[in-house]
Amino acid sequence: MTAILMEAEYVDSNPLDLVEQVADLRNWVCERSHDQELNLALSGEWRDYHVSLNWRDDISGLHMACSLDLRVSPDKRGAVREVMGLVNEQLWSGHFDMWLEDGTVLFRDSLLLCGGATATPEQCETLLRLALEACERFFPAFQYVIWAGKEPREAVEACLFETHGTA
Repeated sequence: MTAILMEAEYVDSNPLDLVEQVADLRNWVCERSHDQELNLALSGEWRDYHVSLNWRDDISGLHMACSLDLRVSPDKRGAVREVMGLVNEQLWSGHFDMWLEDGTVLFRDSLLLCGGATATPEQCETLLRLALEACERFFPAFQYVIWAGKEPREAVEACLFETHGTA
């Protein structure tokens, strides 16, 4: 993804309007359920991700949750939480989380705009780009533990391994 230039005159207290414009320019599928919520579908190499963005006026906060569409069975949740701890140590922004009720794995981040700050197209796009990068990089670690029975540290190390050069 590259930064999108939009009119410098854009000022809005609800950054979901801005995210919606970025989505339109990127041809991302999006749906505005109401003024405070926007849902996006982002395509990755591993899978398509459902992103929900919610705006709270009272704290001037934009919350983003990106679902990995993984449901973790109760017997694997301890190992997946360990993977999350190891992965979250590697992240500069945002974190992976799991809902207790159904074991859904998601990536969460937020953008706080208190004090009269307004969001920029670059901030909105970066929030989404970082989420997609984290999900794409670490989705296999969750799969290794859930489906292949790997140990959490081994699964995370496999995702942190970087190759350099060409063969």
